Amino acid sequence: MAKILTVSELTREVREILEGQIGEVWVEGEISNHRKQSSGHHYFTLKDDRAQVACVMFARSYGAQARIALSDGMQVQAYGLVSVYEARGQYQLIVQLIQPRGQGLLQAKFEALKRKLQAEGLFDADRKKPLPKFPRRVALVTSSTGAAVQDMLNILKRRSPWVSILICPVRVQGEGAAAEISEMIDFISSRAKELKIELMIVGRGGGSLEDLWEFNEESVARSIYRSQIPVVSAVGHEIDFTIADFVADLRAPTPSAAAELIVPDIGALQGELVSRQSALNRLIRQALEIRQMQVRRLSEAPYFREPRRSIVERQQRVDLVEIRFSEIWKSALQQRRSGIEKILAFLSAFRPERWLEAKRGEIAGLGTRLARIAASKLEFRKNRVAEMTNFLRLLGPRQTLERGYSITQDIDGNVVRSVQFLKVGDPIHTMLADGELNSVVEELQGKN
Repeated sequence: MAKILTVSELTREVREILEGQIGEVWVEGEISNHRKQSSGHHYFTLKDDRAQVACVMFARSYGAQARIALSDGMQVQAYGLVSVYEARGQYQLIVQLIQPRGQGLLQAKFEALKRKLQAEGLFDADRKKPLPKFPRRVALVTSSTGAAVQDMLNILKRRSPWVSILICPVRVQGEGAAAEISEMIDFISSRAKELKIELMIVGRGGGSLEDLWEFNEESVARSIYRSQIPVVSAVGHEIDFTIADFVADLRAPTPSAAAELIVPDIGALQGELVSRQSALNRLIRQALEIRQMQVRRLSEAPYFREPRRSIVERQQRVDLVEIRFSEIWKSALQQRRSGIEKILAFLSAFRPERWLEAKRGEIAGLGTRLARIAASKLEFRKNRVAEMTNFLRLLGPRQTLERGYSITQDIDGNVVRSVQFLKVGDPIHTMLADGELNSVVEELQGKN
């Protein structure tokens, strides 16, 4: 018989199957029947045109992420655990994360474009242009009807009334807005010299990721990168970051902050001018006081009271210098004269012609000695050659033959040094002192 389950057991098994086999998922749909409890928990239904699922988002999950105001009719993407509320036997989604529909896709596009442009060097700090310290004309690329442009105008006029402002109206949201912004940036950059524009602000007020998306388009980023003048990006609020912020020469957290960053405050400049004027006046007074003291000391000096005395002293110094110079000149002249006399005396004692004659005699003696040594060496070599010739003659074969010896050769002309190289009947040739003879071996006798 099949096992009979209680309702609780069946519901528990269904929950375990759902949690184990489906688990955590992303679900997209429209919020309906939303209610928030005093505990902070949110209960609502996600539905589409064919089905619906109950959802609960506990206060700890809602508070752990950037909070968005949930309301009926919102299109959202929810991430959570598929489970069963056992008390009612109803399956539900326990939501852990929630975001407006499409935000995940936009965020992925944002990160992909950011990585691409960063790899190309569009974010490099060394290519960012410095902002002019006192710009005279500024272009505002923004919506002409938004609060952002009014905030920037008020701040620019208040801080730097002399600045000329050129409003370049563009759409900052909706289809085609990105192309319009890009074209306006390119236009201002190309006409900057003609229009005498030194700086431009590109931006808008706050909004959702979708609202700000036009400033994440690649065309806007590349136009900012191509700009011939510095560009300040002022998009959204402080927590909002766009691709334009990374490419721009300066990122301002808000449009109002951009207006404060690009121009100096006239009040601060006036205060600084007053402070510097006071410091300059103080330095001038000090310099005048120092010069007055110097003039006073000079006027009290004896040279100003008795100028003739100063002239007489200077004349005496000139006379002393002239006398000293004359003495130095005479002393130097005397030293040169004494040196010349010493050189002449030396040349007189050691005349060059005598020295040359002595050297010629030494050379002649050396030549005679060299010839005598060469002749002696040659005679010694001749005698040595004669001795060697007699020695070789005494040791030669002819002298041996004259002493009664003979030389015997075989038929091939080889000298016979042993009977082992002959046999009976071999012809032999014998050389004597007074002739030669040929014979045939008839008998061989060897030493035992």
